[in-house]
Amino acid sequence: MSKAEILAELPRLQPEERHEVLEKICQLDRLTGNEWLDTCELNEADKALLETRLADYENDPNAGSSWEEVEASVRARLKS
Repeated sequence: MSKAEILAELPRLQPEERHEVLEKICQLDRLTGNEWLDTCELNEADKALLETRLADYENDPNAGSSWEEVEASVRARLKS
């Protein structure tokens, strides 16, 4: 599929599908180290979630798990 064909198809995608495409592009950009990744906008639901999580952290910074605990948990689940 050519770039022109891909661009022509994007408007026909459902919002969830366009978000998935954007996420994939952002993932690829992280692998190449390009800087335009910062232009990816958060939707209102993501912004609200981040604000809530930040407020929770500010109220009780010790309530969460350390990176080491999270990493160990994820690795344990992947081994199952």
